[in-house]
Amino acid sequence: MRSTRYETERRNPYDPMDLAALRQWQREQQQDNRAQIERLLSKLPVAVDQELTPRQRQMLMMHFHDGMRVTDIARALGVSKSVVSRTLARSTERLFRVLRYSL
Repeated sequence: MRSTRYETERRNPYDPMDLAALRQWQREQQQDNRAQIERLLSKLPVAVDQELTPRQRQMLMMHFHDGMRVTDIARALGVSKSVVSRTLARSTERLFRVLRYSL
């Protein structure tokens, strides 16, 4: 019995040539983004210093620089996990809003 085109597409939904084109496009995009990423990384420390409160900076450093979990930060600072989680979310959102215009 001959399979229909629909059945063939369901078994192999991706054309290898399209995947190759997609991978090539992704490589090209990564190279294009390097300049933007470098600009963001150069402006990040300034944004952290100018836009965040000392408590937000402290929690961000503990989480991202020191690799501490929310539970560990809460225990070290004597606050609840929800306070730490909320503070991290607000501070990363604030940095996102400030830095997205620097591209």
